[in-house]
Amino acid sequence: MAWMAWTWPTAAFFAVIAVLLAVFTLLAIRYPETPRRGCLGIETTRGDRLFITLLGSAFLNLAWLGLSGQAQGWALILCAVYAAAVFRWV
Repeated sequence: MAWMAWTWPTAAFFAVIAVLLAVFTLLAIRYPETPRRGCLGIETTRGDRLFITLLGSAFLNLAWLGLSGQAQGWALILCAVYAAAVFRWV
């Protein structure tokens, strides 16, 4: 894959996603969950909330990059707050 610009941050990003998927799979096997209804009005499971978090975090990072142009570290903090809110209230 010489055509791709694989850097350590890129590899770390995909490794974190892979670890998250593995952890959530193990959690689903070990601690089965019934869907719950949150502020969106739809039933969601842990996996659904993880997907919503990842999708929303991608949009937050893109908006941060496009609108502010500042360092992404602050966007990471914003995404962590967003993730906590999604897992708490969605």
